[in-house]
Order: sequence, then C-alpha cells, then structure tokens
Amino acid sequence: MRMFMRILGNVYDMSLDKVRAEISRVDTEIIRLITQRQHLAGKIARIKIAEGIPIHDQHQTAKVLDSAFVQAVESRIDPVAVQKIFEVLIAMSEDRQRECSGDGNLP
Repeated sequence: MRMFMRILGNVYDMSLDKVRAEISRVDTEIIRLITQRQHLAGKIARIKIAEGIPIHDQHQTAKVLDSAFVQAVESRIDPVAVQKIFEVLIAMSEDRQRECSGDGNLP
C-alpha cells in the first residue's frame, strides 16, 4: 500500500503540462524510430531486388507480429493493439520497398 501511495504522490507532484510534454518527447522518439525503420526497409528492398525475393514475406510478417504480441504481453500492454500498430508498420515498410523497386507511389 505504501508503494501505491508513493506512486500516487509522484503523479500528484507532476503537472498535466509536464506529463503531456513527456508524452510529446516519447512521440517524437517514436517518429524518429519509424523513420529509421523506413530507412531500413529501403535497404531490405535493395537486397530483395538483388536476390529476386518478393516484397511480401508472409513468414516474416507472422514472425514480426508474433514477436510484437509476446513483447506486449510481457510489457503488460494490450497485445492486440500492439499487433495492429505493427500491421501498419509492416504495410509502411512494404510500401517503401515497393517504392524503392519502382512499383510504389511514395515520395
């Protein structure tokens, strides 16, 4: 109970604006990481093109989604929501790969 009160005390010590500012910093980091992921998708596209491998890889998609699910469960956050986020990230990566191969329409 003491730990719970200490946590609540810390929450009350923080202003709404400070917490929102921290969320904003996290959001900025998420965007930076998505940008990095997209850059890596371009590298993957070049490798796939050179090796004649199709862009969509169902086995890899399943592997990434399964890993995201497990990590979400371990982190005690909604695994279904996390999988949905990763479905979007995978779709973005495949779009980037198509663009790098000349089949997409991204900038």
